[in-house]
Amino acid sequence: MAKFKTSLLAVTCGMSMTLLSTSATEARGALTSYIVEGQSTESVAKAVRSTGGRITHELPIIDGVSALLTRSEAAQLRKQKGITLFIDGTVKSQTIYNPYGYYAYTVGSAPIDPYARTMAGVENAAAQGFDGTGVTIAVLDSGVWAQDPNVSSMSMYGSRLLALYDTTIGGQLAMYGWQAADQYGHGSHITTVMTSQDTSVTGRPLGIAPGASLVEVKAFDANGSGSYSNVISGLGWILANRYYLNIRVLNLSFGATPQSYYWNDPIDQAVMKLWQAGVVVVASAGNFGPKAQTIAVPGNTPYVITVGAMTDNWTPNDPTDDGITSFSSAGPTYEGFVKPEVVAPGGHLLGDMDTMSMTIPKKYPAFATPDYDKYVMSGTSQAAAVVSGVVALMIQANPYLKPDQVKCHLLASSAGLVKKNGSAAYSIFQQGAGLVNAYNAIHSQASNCANLGLNVAADIAGTAHYGGPAHQDPTNGKFYIVDSNGNPVSSDGYLWNNNFTKNQGYLWNNGYLWNNGYLWNNGYLWNNGYLWNNGVTWSQSTATPASSSLGSESWNAQE
Repeated sequence: MAKFKTSLLAVTCGMSMTLLSTSATEARGALTSYIVEGQSTESVAKAVRSTGGRITHELPIIDGVSALLTRSEAAQLRKQKGITLFIDGTVKSQTIYNPYGYYAYTVGSAPIDPYARTMAGVENAAAQGFDGTGVTIAVLDSGVWAQDPNVSSMSMYGSRLLALYDTTIGGQLAMYGWQAADQYGHGSHITTVMTSQDTSVTGRPLGIAPGASLVEVKAFDANGSGSYSNVISGLGWILANRYYLNIRVLNLSFGATPQSYYWNDPIDQAVMKLWQAGVVVVASAGNFGPKAQTIAVPGNTPYVITVGAMTDNWTPNDPTDDGITSFSSAGPTYEGFVKPEVVAPGGHLLGDMDTMSMTIPKKYPAFATPDYDKYVMSGTSQAAAVVSGVVALMIQANPYLKPDQVKCHLLASSAGLVKKNGSAAYSIFQQGAGLVNAYNAIHSQASNCANLGLNVAADIAGTAHYGGPAHQDPTNGKFYIVDSNGNPVSSDGYLWNNNFTKNQGYLWNNGYLWNNGYLWNNGYLWNNGYLWNNGVTWSQSTATPASSSLGSESWNAQE
């Protein structure tokens, strides 16, 4: 049995969730939850207590705490040198509509082969014996249906479900599945898209990496809602226990509209810490597309692998009508990075849910399959789950890969979607390097092709922050890429007018390698008052509004 790190986070969060009494709250005035950061968790906690604030979470992963503060207490903290405040925004999950009903997914009482495995090159990788065995994937979501055999099944190492951690009850290591139970359904669906061991009518596994081990962190409630502090608490626990549990991959299928530069967002800061520590972070792009600059937090973090969604258009044997879903978020990020990096199947995928107890299947029962506790959902959440599974296969094949190498191999082996005439079907701001291919990624020999010019240690330390190669023409609103000399790149697919392009059939090519971020030094200074082309002005301490929605995917039309 693995020993878990007993950090301040794991030990004290349960106690620190005790809130002020009603009388004390009334005496202090209206309270707002903030994330407060500084030089260390200890110094920040001391500063908060000195103003009379009440700490609710200790967040050592970002050298901070979350705290309930009055307006005057927040104002006092803002005056203290080295202290920054960020309103603790809400996290909201999302769900999907399926116009075809469940009958499209079964033959008799058994599910059909999922198109995702074939489209993403997983079947070819599986033929060589790669199934994710020996690799642990952490999932931070709404919890998991731990009684599901696909989750708690045995592997050659024992139970594949290595740990459950619940931040919604103050940060506790769950000893029983019901303690971190998925009351919503999203987390269970994502988990089983990645790792289901159920087989189809042909005997093939449904999951992308059916041999992988699992760590489940619950940060969302029965309505799919949570908070920044719950998410960061879970990320901190994953960081503290990554070695004990051999966590190599982290799936983050949630998102919110960015309210600050990536380096100021507390979730992005925590995600950078995990990337730096050797965990490959895979994030959904968001379901806010198809317009430009709709990449969500934490997918806007330049280092991580951000994933958009594709669909087979309900014709698995006809690739000519495959394309990117209309809801898939598009780049660039507000800092100029090209996102998503890749796309993957995300339309109408099967995953497990307890149809009797979870919110999503109870609210939309028509989208569950008969005789199986399976449910149909679409979104960049599901696409990110596919890529997380692919990354597990890559690490099983080469356990010594570091996150930047994984990203490089994945990008170099992906294929851009093109029209029948060979021109790009989508801008790189919609498809990045293109469709992932697990087999090609496993065998890739590419090097130095991801996160070039970026220094995550300097970014975390605050000594350097970065802008990407994307620009917007102020005269016509078109987005374009510049090279390291500032010259526009004229290659096909690098110019976008912000319109959604329906794919007209695709062929394979070698993908686009463009991820060469660099520090702005030609007048583009990221400082107070910098105005982005869409008119949004951010300061270095911009706070997320309390109403900001951050969570799993939204309810989209099934594509």
